[in-house]
Amino acid sequence: MLVAYLSLQALTLHSAISLSILTDPADTIYDAVYSQLKRTITDSESSLSKAAAIHTLGVSTFYGGASLEATQETMEFFIEIVESDGNSVGAGDDATVVTAAVEEWAFLATQLDDVEEATEVAMDAFVEQLSSAHPGLQIAAGENIALLYEKSYTELEEDEEPPERSDLDDLDDELEQGGPVMVKRYQVYRREDQLKRELTLLANISGKSISKKDRKNLHMNFADILNTVEHPTLGPRYQKAINKETNKSYGSRLTVRIRDVGEMKIDRWWKFHRLQALRRVLQGGFVVHYENNRVVFDTLP
Repeated sequence: MLVAYLSLQALTLHSAISLSILTDPADTIYDAVYSQLKRTITDSESSLSKAAAIHTLGVSTFYGGASLEATQETMEFFIEIVESDGNSVGAGDDATVVTAAVEEWAFLATQLDDVEEATEVAMDAFVEQLSSAHPGLQIAAGENIALLYEKSYTELEEDEEPPERSDLDDLDDELEQGGPVMVKRYQVYRREDQLKRELTLLANISGKSISKKDRKNLHMNFADILNTVEHPTLGPRYQKAINKETNKSYGSRLTVRIRDVGEMKIDRWWKFHRLQALRRVLQGGFVVHYENNRVVFDTLP
């Protein structure tokens, strides 16, 4: 009972810290809270406290003045948690803690222009989690894989030759939507055929050992993730079906309703991961903060 009470207190405290950072960020926050948050993640006896501290560390690193080197170190700390199934912080096989590390790694990765050096280790860690017994962790790992595939493509530079039209599917979609030409910069995963088979199995999983709700979530999310692995320039919830009014594909159908603005399209995985991170902190208050909080608005321009 005491542990549960202390866990609730810690969760409330970390939520308050994260909300305070989003409301009034400062470049001194990361240095001020890093040691204590890492100690909580490592030493706390409560899984909820560990996970809450991981989320708070992610927010503190993103908004609290962490240098590029510090951001990369924090991401490496999160990857160690994922690689070890939580054992590195005394939370062996704890899906709550590992999922938090997966989610915050992705949030920080959206800040980096180039994640090529971190990709091999990260992909191995996330692919391993696709075999987890916990659907939420499987989905989080898959969403990170989609982000890494997306980030392996960048816009064609002015002094570059256009790519060969060998990948007509992706290239035509980009041009059709009026977007920039995207160029593949490096290979994301060396066993891509095996990865696609695993994603396909998850997108079509069946059986009585999994609940109807979890099965539906796995189907929807992994169909989406597989689509991006096959076509990395296409974002979440992408539909190639043709809109009869515009005679163009529908594109990404994931949107957020903003009262005075209309709909905000979440058409890239980096936007999706930032939206998820903001919602973890702001929950039902996301739209209000988006409309009135410049920090939140600038996170999803």
